[in-house]
Amino acid sequence: MFTKILIANRGEIACRVIATAHKMGIKTVAVYSEADKEARHVRLADEAVLLGAAPSRESYLVADKIIAAAKATGAQAIHPGYGFLSENEAFAKRCEDEGIAFIGPKAHSIAAMGDKIASKKLANAAKVNTIPGYNDAIDTAEQAVEIAKGIGYPVMIKASAGGGGKGLRVAFNDKEAFEGFTSCRNEARNSFGDDRVFIEKFVEEPRHIEIQVLGDSHGNVVYLNERECSIQRRHQKVIEEAPSPFISEATRKAMGEQAVQLAKAVKYQSAGTVEFVVGKDQSFYFLEMNTRLQVEHPVTEAITGLDLVEMMIRVAAGEKLPIAQADVKRNGWAMECRINAEDPFRNFLPSTGRLVRFETPEQTMFQGNTANLFGVRVDTGVQEGGEIPMFYDSMIAKLIVHGKDRNEAIAKMREALNGFVIRGISSNIPFQAALLAHPKFVSGDFNTGFIAEHYSQGFKAEDVPHDDPDFLVALAAFVRRKSRERAANISGQLPGYDVQIGQDYTVIVLGAHGKNAHKSVHVDEFSGKKDLANIQVDGKTYAIECASRLNDIRIEGTVNGQAFTAQIERGTLKNPLVLQVQHNGTKIEALVMSPRMAELHRLMPYKAPPDLSRFVLSPMPGLLVDVAVQPGQKVQAGERVAVIEAMKMENVLFAAQDGVVKKVVASKGESLTVDQMIVEFE
Repeated sequence: MFTKILIANRGEIACRVIATAHKMGIKTVAVYSEADKEARHVRLADEAVLLGAAPSRESYLVADKIIAAAKATGAQAIHPGYGFLSENEAFAKRCEDEGIAFIGPKAHSIAAMGDKIASKKLANAAKVNTIPGYNDAIDTAEQAVEIAKGIGYPVMIKASAGGGGKGLRVAFNDKEAFEGFTSCRNEARNSFGDDRVFIEKFVEEPRHIEIQVLGDSHGNVVYLNERECSIQRRHQKVIEEAPSPFISEATRKAMGEQAVQLAKAVKYQSAGTVEFVVGKDQSFYFLEMNTRLQVEHPVTEAITGLDLVEMMIRVAAGEKLPIAQADVKRNGWAMECRINAEDPFRNFLPSTGRLVRFETPEQTMFQGNTANLFGVRVDTGVQEGGEIPMFYDSMIAKLIVHGKDRNEAIAKMREALNGFVIRGISSNIPFQAALLAHPKFVSGDFNTGFIAEHYSQGFKAEDVPHDDPDFLVALAAFVRRKSRERAANISGQLPGYDVQIGQDYTVIVLGAHGKNAHKSVHVDEFSGKKDLANIQVDGKTYAIECASRLNDIRIEGTVNGQAFTAQIERGTLKNPLVLQVQHNGTKIEALVMSPRMAELHRLMPYKAPPDLSRFVLSPMPGLLVDVAVQPGQKVQAGERVAVIEAMKMENVLFAAQDGVVKKVVASKGESLTVDQMIVEFE
């Protein structure tokens, strides 16, 4: 067994590998870029080596620097994590040549599965179901149309070297096939330097279901059940679960056995994932094989009780798999939500900056520990006070729960999201809460088009349905009443001027454009129990018991005997008296005051925000890589104005209306903050 390994990665996956290595008594070496010098993975490792500047092409993607770091620190093996160099055949080969064990598959396996056209031919030869299609590179758009007609519409046009949703189009007729081929080819050439494109049948109402496999150097391969990954946004997974609520035992067995056949065909050693597209009739077809650890591996760890990182390390050290197929368990139901630094209410724009507050829900399951299951686990690479840089992926954390069945897993996940505190940047937690409450998700009736279908107009606050919005009003009144009681007990108050607690309040729920809702609330004395009060809102009574302190951002207690976790934040930049109450993805801003004060508040004029239509503002923090206009230029609505790069993605800003450019305020290469002015129109 190795005594020291280097992790050629960053963020939560680097922390994940360190946890298992330490459990196994193996010392770890972290590598980091200038942007990550204070990062969590650097603190957790036994040693750390600086690679270079913040951009990945100058740090995490430079194989020479990583190999040199391994040699300098005496690391006998390198774990690549996922992303960066994890599926780079040349890097795996280089490690082998340098006498450093690569904790992953052999270079020949990565090569065989890395090319989508070659892998499809290999899968056919291994008797794995493949989608009907034309698996050779296509030369012209006219040829593409003929092939598409032969397969039968709808068809999918894909770049051979594609990934991350780039170089992919669906065509339902000849015109779309012609245009889609041209677009795919250009995108593939620009993104991957490889313009080969192929065409296959498009499976309708498809599900994305993948099989986890594990192989060793002694020819043994097992499959560890499946993961359901159909809840995706723009080809990026959002929620993953294991097992799938859709497939039958017979389909599971058939998919698993075919995944093993494919792994054996390429002499696969390590953890890997065979991805399938599954039609509504449970017909399944091979998509691709990921020759690395997947982001969503924790859900498989929960239901099987196996530490996949440990398995990878043991296999790389030459050990045999400790289990046979008959020993693989499927225990309970696990789910994972990807918590990303993005603003779901602003079309999921990346959100970078400092984590002012970061508190995870209470954990009872931990990385590298498969003894404590049926709980909550958080995999993260950040900590409170840390920075979310704009150079890398937007994932802050992965929230994993394990329940006895699917309904229990959903309930645990909703409660865990309620307790996940992230301040300073925006996160997609409200969106996750909405997905988990959606009736179609709860019933298991969904496919890969679920988000595009149900949130086609984007995501808005009203898309988060709260089953009892008055509970948030009652909670605001409870917290305010508690603070009044504390204020009333302060000694030394002047007689006649002391704080009056009062029992009747008006809760003003602030709405858009000054449209506020007024709720009359009556609070019974905190009688008998110090932390118990009965709150009446519109004829409904909420018996709230909560011992949380007034300055706690996360409060826990019971309402009418049912446990709850919610978040309360005091004050906003605009109004220090506002209480922000957040529960089940819904957030309200409320003012709690006496009925007389509420009457006077109604008389206050609404001050509309200033008109900003003359300006192009940066919707996110990022790097201004291009300004496409200059002063005096006439611009039409929809015309490209600027390009901002953040978190590995380019975001193009377009003019909202016709106009003439008065001045360009920001310059190319500048780092922008949210709402920073870029262009002003006359």
